Amino acid sequence: MKKLKFTVIIEKDEDGLYVASVPSLPGCHTQADNLNDLEIRIKEAIRLCIEVQGTKNLKTPGTFIGVHEVEIAL
Repeated sequence: MKKLKFTVIIEKDEDGLYVASVPSLPGCHTQADNLNDLEIRIKEAIRLCIEVQGTKNLKTPGTFIGVHEVEIAL
C-alpha cells in the first residue's frame, strides 16, 4: 500500500471549532470540536478527496517551514 504525506493547516475559528485544510488538495477541509476528532476527520476527508479527484493532478506538497503570525496596527 502506497503511503502519502500531506501538510495540514489547523486553525481555530470564531466559534471555537478546529478547522483543518490540506493545501495540496483544493477543497479538502473539515472541522471538529477537538483535535483528536479533527485528525480522524481530516484523514477521512483526504481519502475522500483522493477517491473523487484521483492522484493524477495531485499537487506535490512543498517542504513545510512553519507558521508566523504578524500583528499590524491600523
